[in-house]
Amino acid sequence: MSVFKHLAVKPWERKGIIGGLKPEGAFDSPAERVALSFFLVIASVVFSLFTVSYFIRMELPDWQPLSEPAQLWFNTGLLVLSSVFFQWARSASNSEQPKNLITAFIGGGVFAILFIAGQLMTWESLQAGGYYLTSNPANAFYYLMTGLHAVHLLGGLWVWSKSSLRLLSGAEAKEVRLSIELCTVYWHFLLVVWLVLFAVLANT
Repeated sequence: MSVFKHLAVKPWERKGIIGGLKPEGAFDSPAERVALSFFLVIASVVFSLFTVSYFIRMELPDWQPLSEPAQLWFNTGLLVLSSVFFQWARSASNSEQPKNLITAFIGGGVFAILFIAGQLMTWESLQAGGYYLTSNPANAFYYLMTGLHAVHLLGGLWVWSKSSLRLLSGAEAKEVRLSIELCTVYWHFLLVVWLVLFAVLANT
């Protein structure tokens, strides 16, 4: 009976630590940092596919290039400032006596919000000028690519808002250091993506 009882045991259903070993993760980094890394890889592939599709679609005869809105230069400056403020917050959180951490971190999010507001103004201006989504493929790609970038920014702002509330509630720098670092990396990534998109849209 003891033999059959031993054979019937399902070790994969056991809970706890096996063999007295300490639990170890598959990665040395925190789970949040690993998840962000995977997400950035996926987002890079998505934006790359849209960019390739953009260039392929340009070769067809019905393509009518969209004139570059001057507002995009101002919007780009806002996103650059947003990334700079996040980097400032990251440096402040790593110092022994963080100064202006709340100002830098919240300022980064505010400039990102202003960037999105600027993008909305640009879209409204284009629509008022007759550049509608369905007018031609160039317009559709412009709205699609800039809209996708804005959606990614909104997702980052949701995480930023949660971390900002923790800071305003009196959380210490070490408690939100990882969140600030991940937000900074994410914003740098979105800045690079935007600069590439802006260069593509401005030169084609």
